[in-house]
Amino acid sequence: MRQILFILLAFALTAPAAQAEGERAGDFDYYVLSLSWSPTWCAIEGDARHARQCDTRYDYGWILHGLWPQNERGYPSFCNTSARPPSRGETNAMADVMASGGLAWHQWKKHGRCSGLTSQEYFAAARNAYNAVVRPPVLRKLDHTVKLPASVIEEAFLKSNPGMTADMVTITCKQGRIQEARICLTMNFEPRECGADVVRDCAMTDALFDPIR
Repeated sequence: MRQILFILLAFALTAPAAQAEGERAGDFDYYVLSLSWSPTWCAIEGDARHARQCDTRYDYGWILHGLWPQNERGYPSFCNTSARPPSRGETNAMADVMASGGLAWHQWKKHGRCSGLTSQEYFAAARNAYNAVVRPPVLRKLDHTVKLPASVIEEAFLKSNPGMTADMVTITCKQGRIQEARICLTMNFEPRECGADVVRDCAMTDALFDPIR
């Protein structure tokens, strides 16, 4: 028995580890369009960094966090691709919808590489998908912080986007605040139901929601 255990241990130590990253580009099932509520990010970490995004000169609400290739279970990241990385000018050009060129660069590196698209095609697709979603105008009218059920934010998105159903939109929370709206899209960028590991809404009934600065 001791000899068998020794053999099994030796095999475990020498066997190659399962690869969690570096999948093949273009091999995925659908997209997740992630929209981040900028005032939440600023309250949690942006203010402490003195981030430009949080300056009161800007009125960022729902920014484009990213366009993420997604599988029915799990998602690829940091994929192997022959596509050239974007230029600084290309990432900086996304700052109007992503709030910073740095975020655009990170999103390309982790998610865009997995799309199978060139950087130009990926950012164009992300911008088009972002523009195709109506961000609820009523949420821009708040002038003070409120506490509300996360489901209210989902309902606002559904009302503003009649072609969507509840299983196509997921609202997430972080540190007691509304964090993101995640919208699932087909490979042709049409709304679709989210997979089991995406369609998990925040269940908070008193989540903080800060107004645009």
